[in-house]
Amino acid sequence: MTPPPVPSRTAWASLWAMVIGFFMILVDTTIVSVAMPAMMRGLGADYTQVLWVNSAYLLTYAIPLLITGRLGDKFGPRTLYLSGLVVFTLTSLWCALAGSITSLILARAIQGLGASMMTPQTMAVITRTFPADRRGKAMSLWGATAGVAMLVGPLAGGVLVDAGGWEWIFFVNVPVGVIGFGLGFAFIPRLPSNEHRFDLVGVALSAVGMFCLIFGIQEGQTYSWGRIVGPISVPLLIAGGVVILGLFLLWQRHTFSEPLVPLTLFRDRSFSLGNLAIASVGISITTVAFPLMLYAQNVRGFTPTQAAMLMIPQAILSGALAPVAGVLVDRVAPRRLAPFGLFTAAGSLLWLAIALSTTTPVWLLLVILGLFGLGNAFLWSPLSVTAIRRLPLTAAGAGSGVYNTTRQVGSVLGSAALAALMNWRIQAAAAGMSTESGVVPADRAADYTAAMAQTLLLPIAGLLLAGVIALFFVGHPRTDRV
Repeated sequence: MTPPPVPSRTAWASLWAMVIGFFMILVDTTIVSVAMPAMMRGLGADYTQVLWVNSAYLLTYAIPLLITGRLGDKFGPRTLYLSGLVVFTLTSLWCALAGSITSLILARAIQGLGASMMTPQTMAVITRTFPADRRGKAMSLWGATAGVAMLVGPLAGGVLVDAGGWEWIFFVNVPVGVIGFGLGFAFIPRLPSNEHRFDLVGVALSAVGMFCLIFGIQEGQTYSWGRIVGPISVPLLIAGGVVILGLFLLWQRHTFSEPLVPLTLFRDRSFSLGNLAIASVGISITTVAFPLMLYAQNVRGFTPTQAAMLMIPQAILSGALAPVAGVLVDRVAPRRLAPFGLFTAAGSLLWLAIALSTTTPVWLLLVILGLFGLGNAFLWSPLSVTAIRRLPLTAAGAGSGVYNTTRQVGSVLGSAALAALMNWRIQAAAAGMSTESGVVPADRAADYTAAMAQTLLLPIAGLLLAGVIALFFVGHPRTDRV
C-alpha cells in the first residue's frame, strides 16, 4: 500500500494542532484530584459527591471510545475531532460556572464525551497521514504529550487553585480550546471518509457492557463491593458487564452487518499483544502519582505544588527523550525497544519502593523519578506504533478506538485496584489510618510510608507484565511498510 498522499509539513502541522486538544484531555484526567478539597468547601459537597466529578468524566470518556473511533472512519477524523473539541471547550466553561455539585457532575459527564470524540482521532490521523517508516517520530510527540501532561495536571491544579480557586482549572481550558480549534480548523486535513454501515446492535451492547464493567470497577470501593440498589450488587454488575461484552464479541463475529470492531484486526499478532501491553501500562501509569503525592503531602508536609514538583525530572526526561525513541522505533525491532522502556520504568519504581522512608533525601526521589521518566520515553511510542503499524488505513479509526479503549479500561482497573490495595495496606500497617488529607502523626509516619511503598507493587507488576508481553512482538520497521 502506498504512503498517504499528505505532504510531510501538512502532516506535522495537523499533528501539532491536535496535540493541543489531546494535552487538554490528559491534563483534565489528573487536575481535578488536586482541586477536590476546594470543591467540597465551595460547593458544600461531601467526599462521595466530589468523587463523582472525576468518575463521571472517566465513565463518559471510556465507554464511547469504540464508537467514536468508528465514527471517525465514517465521517472523517477532522470532523469528529473538531466537534469533540467544541463540546469539551463549552462544557469546560459550564464546569467553571457551575453553582452546584449536581451541575458540575453533569457538565463533567458531557465533557468526557467530548474527550472521547477527540482521542481516537489523534492516532487515526497519524496512521493516515504518516507513512509507516515515519510514524515513530509522530508517535513520539504523542507519547511525550502524555508524559508531560502527567506533570502539568497536578502542578497546574495546585497553582490555579491556590491563585484563583477551583473554577480556574476549567476556565483555563476555554482559551486553550479556542486556540486549538483555530489551529485544527486550519491544519487538520480533510481525509477521505469510508462508507461504513453502522452496527447499532454492536453500539448498544458495547455501551451497556462497558458501562456495567467500568462503573462496577470504578465505584466498587464506594459501595464496599456490596449492594448498590435492590438486588443489584457490584460483583453482579461487573459479571453482567463481562457477559454483555462477551455477547458483543459474539455479535461482532457473526453479524451480517459491518461490525463495530472488525475482529480481523486481532489477526495481527502485534496489534493483539500491543493491546494487552497497553492495558497493563494503563493499570500502572495512572497509579504511580497517587501514593507518591500522599506520601509527599501527608508524611513530608509538602504543599500540593511542592509535591507535584517532584515529577519535574520525569516530565523533562520523558519529553526530551521521546523524539529519540521516535527515531529508534522506525529502525529497531519493537521487541527490543519497548521492553527496555517497560523494564526500566518497573525497575525505577522498585527502587522507589525500597528507598521510600520518612527521611528519603529529596534529591534521591528526583533521581529515581527521572529514571522513571527515561523508561516512559521508551514505552509509549514503541507500543502505539507497533500496535497500529500494519493496520489497513480504512481501519485506522476502529483500531485506534480499540487501542484507546483498552488503555482507558486498564486505567480504571488500576485505579480501582489501587484504592483497594491502599486501604488494605494502610489498615494493616497503620491501624486503620485513612488516606484523608492531613499530616500523619510522627509516630505513625513510618507505617504510613511503608504502606505507600507497598502500594507501588501494583504498578511495578503491571509494567513487568507489559514488558514480558512486548518480548513477543513480531516484525521489524524495515519490513512493516504499510
